[in-house]
Amino acid sequence: MTPSPAATRSRSARRLVTREGHRANATVCQRPRRRLIFGVTRRTLSRAGQPKGRDMTGSAAPPPPDAGDARREAGAPSLEAAIGRKVRALRQGLDVTLADLARSTGLSVGMVSKIENGQTSPSLSTLKALAQALNVPISHFFEDFEERRDCSFVPAGQGVRIDRRGTKAGHVYELLGHSLRSETRVEPFLITIDEGGEPHATFQHPGHEFIYMLSGRLTYRHGDMRYEMGPGDALFFDALAPHGPEALPELPVRYLSIIVTPPQE
Repeated sequence: MTPSPAATRSRSARRLVTREGHRANATVCQRPRRRLIFGVTRRTLSRAGQPKGRDMTGSAAPPPPDAGDARREAGAPSLEAAIGRKVRALRQGLDVTLADLARSTGLSVGMVSKIENGQTSPSLSTLKALAQALNVPISHFFEDFEERRDCSFVPAGQGVRIDRRGTKAGHVYELLGHSLRSETRVEPFLITIDEGGEPHATFQHPGHEFIYMLSGRLTYRHGDMRYEMGPGDALFFDALAPHGPEALPELPVRYLSIIVTPPQE
């Protein structure tokens, strides 16, 4: 049976409506998806294309903290870096590769690299192996290392008063400084003998002593010798011999005394 023209038009209209409806629905469903995908893609590309060393705003990001910088700010000596520079300079001067040096010393290539970059503190046996391979004495690795140099500042009148053998005789000792690292002890004193002070010529101690008169007058004994001393006079002597002020004709007396004591064996 042949459909009537009206029925044909009705079915065509329904198909058209259905197709348009699907298109509309597809558009409605796909738009949010495209926006979502596009947004994620933009953020992902933004992060992926972000140059290193910059944050998301485009500003320069601070570099990560460096352990070496922290050590330098703390003032710690970089002995490892000094040794590493020496090893690298010697190796390159001999035209030796890291692998060759590693083989000749029995170390790994990674360990040699860490030593050259100052990232590890080599043991004495490791330094000995490196010295033999590079044909230098071990002391060569330390030639460029500058140890921290300390100083001691004492404002006027703020020396530390301490008791020594002469304190009972009225001798006032003010310590004006001290060595912080050296094995040899150096002690500078400002010694004052006021009215009522007494002679004391039996000091004895290891090392050497230097005295410099500032004011007053005294007779200073060293062993069997006696020295009349006034402002500007100086005396340097072996402190194992009996010594000290034997007579005090003009008080008060003030003089500098620098005592140098060798390392204890």
